[in-house]
Amino acid sequence: MEESKTENNGEKNSKKKIAAVIFAVVAVVGAMALYFYLGYKATHISTDDAFIDGRVHTIAAKVQGTVKAVYVDDNQHVKKGDLLVEIDPVDYDVSVKDAASALGEEQAKLSEDEARVETAKKRLAELKAGVEAARANLELQDADARQAERDAKRAEALFRKDAISREKYEKTKTAYDVVLARVKAAGEQVKQAETAVEAQKAVIRQAESAGLSQQSAIKQRAARLEAAELNAGYTKIYAPAEGYVTKKSVERGNQIQAGQPLMALTTLGDIWVVANYKETQLKKIRSGQGVEIRVDTYPGKKFTGKVDSIMAGTGSAFSLFPPENATGNFVKIVQRVPVKILLDKDTDSGHVLRVGMSVEPTVVVDTNSKP
Repeated sequence: MEESKTENNGEKNSKKKIAAVIFAVVAVVGAMALYFYLGYKATHISTDDAFIDGRVHTIAAKVQGTVKAVYVDDNQHVKKGDLLVEIDPVDYDVSVKDAASALGEEQAKLSEDEARVETAKKRLAELKAGVEAARANLELQDADARQAERDAKRAEALFRKDAISREKYEKTKTAYDVVLARVKAAGEQVKQAETAVEAQKAVIRQAESAGLSQQSAIKQRAARLEAAELNAGYTKIYAPAEGYVTKKSVERGNQIQAGQPLMALTTLGDIWVVANYKETQLKKIRSGQGVEIRVDTYPGKKFTGKVDSIMAGTGSAFSLFPPENATGNFVKIVQRVPVKILLDKDTDSGHVLRVGMSVEPTVVVDTNSKP
């Protein structure tokens, strides 16, 4: 009986020892797991409040009109410069022709004004030559007048001495009077010629002023022609970048207005992650740190990137209705700050990621980094 009790006690002690060992092993494993988990959490900061963002180009018409053709479909890949939509250009081509015709008329008027100026300048040169001729004639008449004056004085002296007859004296005096009249006439001719020159200069100034005014009119017509050509060019809408067509809302025959959105173009080659981290998680996050990204759409596949920048404010601060804590109804809520994460160059070479996808980024930080 005593031996049976001893065996039972030994068996119980053995089980207790085994249980103690198992408990110790479990405790050690749990402690190690907790240690590694805490170490991992200290160097890996993650959030599930994140999504893919990218550049979305809104394609809109710059002019109104009827859609002549649509060259793309939903989700179609296009390259930069590909023709997307064409608006019927007939009305705009007519405007270009009208503007070109009006510009041609103004240019023809300018040519006439320039020809008028050249003709007036030639006439001015002729009038200046006439002034010189009139002045030369005046000098000649002055010389004749001086000679006639001397002849008249000699004739008067001879007549007083009865050396010449009265008839000859009177003829000499008459000749002197005639020469004086010629001098006066020559002087009037010089004045008339000079007046004609000044009048012709005024004609030239008027013609040149008309030319300047015509040049202004030409510039206005040229600007209208350029605007008409631009509007005609706007009837063809091209892709501003390489990407995929989304939100297409235009069809052939639609009547569209200027500024009306027709479709959007998403550039999948230039996308990034916007991760809304809690403000308590930002202490060790720095630009340039590596990021592991997991996407809900592709479980088991890992993408990589780097922290680019941290937004200069919380998401709520830039919302449509930011919180007003001064109202007295303040409740402290941990805010989230958007962090921009750029994808590595070859991590999405197949462009499988789409704008708006939910992701879970994990920033790998340095435990020695200073706040």
